Amino acid sequence: MIEERFQLRSARWIAADYLERHLKPGDRAIDATMGNGKDTERLCQLVGDTGRVYAFDVQDQAISSTRCRLTQEGLIGRAVLIRDGHEHMEEYIREPVQAVVFNLGWLPGGDHAVTTKTATTERAVDAALRILCPGGILSVCVYPGHKEGEKELRMLVPKFERLDVRCFAVLYHRFLNASDDAPRLFLIQKIRTNTEL
Repeated sequence: MIEERFQLRSARWIAADYLERHLKPGDRAIDATMGNGKDTERLCQLVGDTGRVYAFDVQDQAISSTRCRLTQEGLIGRAVLIRDGHEHMEEYIREPVQAVVFNLGWLPGGDHAVTTKTATTERAVDAALRILCPGGILSVCVYPGHKEGEKELRMLVPKFERLDVRCFAVLYHRFLNASDDAPRLFLIQKIRTNTEL
């Protein structure tokens, strides 16, 4: 029997495991795709009372669900909930952050016609790479099982392959014995900024 603390269960689980090891009390983090607030809640727990989590979504339902979840858990004071597209994160956040999390796709339980879009995802990822501090982590879960998710995957693979190895370390997690539709995880750590070269 595999111990509960380590299982190769899913792209999201692997992402959460990395973030749990990385984030510390007092850190700053971004949930770029708020959804129902599950990732926002976990980030708030990890950054502690002195940390801050900025969470983005364009849907009122996501803001409402997340606010309710965080309030019930006593974590609302650690979060800033922003009703705007994640591609605008630099307009709201002026400080470097230790982690940015993307869980692409649609709002669980919401309208599946409303999904993240390749063009805005690309702009948001570019912003995330800029706003990360050296040592910071970018986590991107992609779901190629739907049309827009497949387009996002096709955009992200070459984009991340082109990142300067002197500035970024890039991992690509894919379950080889799963279907082509299975979720994928990109994990990028910023080593240094271009200006430090």
